[in-house]
Formats: sequence, structure tokens, C-alpha cells
Amino acid sequence: MKYFRKLVGEKCYLSPISMDDVEKYTEWVNDMEIGQFMLFTSSVVGIEKERAMLQKLIENDVVFAIIEKDTNKVIGNCGLHNISDVHRHATFGIFIGEKTFWNQGIGTEAATLILDFAFNILNLHSVNMDVYSYNRRAIRSYEKVGFKYAGKRRDYIFMAGEYHDVLIYDMLASEFNSPYVKDMYAKSISDEAGRSRITIV
Repeated sequence: MKYFRKLVGEKCYLSPISMDDVEKYTEWVNDMEIGQFMLFTSSVVGIEKERAMLQKLIENDVVFAIIEKDTNKVIGNCGLHNISDVHRHATFGIFIGEKTFWNQGIGTEAATLILDFAFNILNLHSVNMDVYSYNRRAIRSYEKVGFKYAGKRRDYIFMAGEYHDVLIYDMLASEFNSPYVKDMYAKSISDEAGRSRITIV
């Protein structure tokens, strides 16, 4: 499978989503262990429905496949949704579908990369997200990235016989430190300045 390195970290990189992976995505969204943390838990999704959902995401939102760097294997995706050019905000979403890559810090790195894109390429002011209150692993990851707790929707979802809160997190551009984009541009500017000095001499 061919992927393209849009934003690159130490453990993973973000690539445009390949529709050739639709069968893999269909497998993930039907896996209840993954789905318990996502909005699609109650959905029954076949390949054609997943293909249409992916195509809609690609057309309307900013979404990336998460590719493990050493193996070039797709392991999940992340995206910015409901982007407002007027108010300069968006909603963040992510999941790691390959469970063998859980608890390895890849989701945290992928989140940092897409936030870099949000704040330093799309020039957004804020990014928000929702997380189920029982998803403690994800909450730790989001807080490590720098998301701040902003409130909750009480008893908002009914799962496994009981109600759970949905926690609201957000981050402002001023609270984010760029791990990739700013360094890349700074290096390009420095290299260009060096070439200019040589030309002048």
C-alpha cells in the first residue's frame, strides 16, 4: 500500500487516507472492543457503507490515516471536523484500530501532529473534543498532549446498562508547542538565508 508522509513524528506519520484500506476500516468499526469508545458502537457497518462514510469524511473534513513509521502499516486515523473558518475552531477525533499498537504512545504523537496542522497550517484558534468518562486511557493521552478539561455533559450516553458522562476538552493555539511544522519552516528559512548570503558574496 502506498502512503504519503504529510506530517512525520518519531513513531508514526500522517498520510491521506487510502480507499484501498476500506476493508480494514470496516473491520475496526465493527470491533466492539474498539467501538465502546466511539460513536459508532450501535451501528452495523458493511464495506460499502464504510466506503461512503470515508469518502464523505475525505470530502468534508481534514482526515489522515495514522501510519506506523517502521512498518508503513495503517493503524488508525485522526481528523478535524466541523471546521469553522469564521470562528477558527474545529472538533478533533482519533482512534487506533490496530489494538497491538495501544499503549505505545502512537495515539498521543498522532494527536500532536494533527494539532500542529490545525494551529500552524490551518491557523485555527481552538480545537475541542469529547471523550467518554470511562475512557481513562484516552483521557490520560489527551491531557498529555495538552487538552484542558472544559466541562461535561452529564449522563449523556447509555452503555452496558448505565449512563455515563461525556467530558469536554479543548485547547487554544497559544497553549500548543509545535513539534514539526515550525521547526520545518524555520530550517527552510535558515537554509534559504544561507544560500542568499553565498549568492551575494
